[in-house]
Amino acid sequence: MSSVLSHLRDPAGAARRDQILAAAAHLFAARGFHGVTIEELGEAVGVSGPAVYKHFASKDAVLGELLVGVSRELLVGGTLVVERARGARRALEGLVAFHTDFALVGADLIRVQDRDLANLSASPAHQVRTLQREYVEVWVDVLGRGRPRVAPAEARVRAHAVFGLLNSTPHSATASADPRVAALLRRMALAALTA
Repeated sequence: MSSVLSHLRDPAGAARRDQILAAAAHLFAARGFHGVTIEELGEAVGVSGPAVYKHFASKDAVLGELLVGVSRELLVGGTLVVERARGARRALEGLVAFHTDFALVGADLIRVQDRDLANLSASPAHQVRTLQREYVEVWVDVLGRGRPRVAPAEARVRAHAVFGLLNSTPHSATASADPRVAALLRRMALAALTA
């Protein structure tokens, strides 16, 4: 059952599922996937460990849902930003703002991705890689439209470099609530993309 349908059919169960995912992101970010037990995950949301299995088949499934989910959200969100933008420059600025906001708000998910991507089983790992490649191609397309002389391979290098810059934020930007941090990161990312 898709998460949209599950939210419609069982709003309380869907809410608990979302709580488990949020708790997992926080706990996995702090202690790593292997450093958290299913009992601790349940305790974090006020249920027993075995009650988590009503929502997820395993702790592995929780990790898979976290990383596939965030990869899907980035692709969908980035695609919407581009569709709504007027022109390549606005699309690029929108993508930078979108990813910067994600990096500042989604610090736990970035930490989990950095540390625990290798712990995914084959199917969700494949999904994550596919979604991430598609997200990169959204950026490559926008860069190509705005700077036709930039070859796709170079555009990919530029996009990955900016992801590295922005995704390092959870490890370096202690003042992420400060709007000046977001503005600085956006300027730096745009400068890197258009250098």
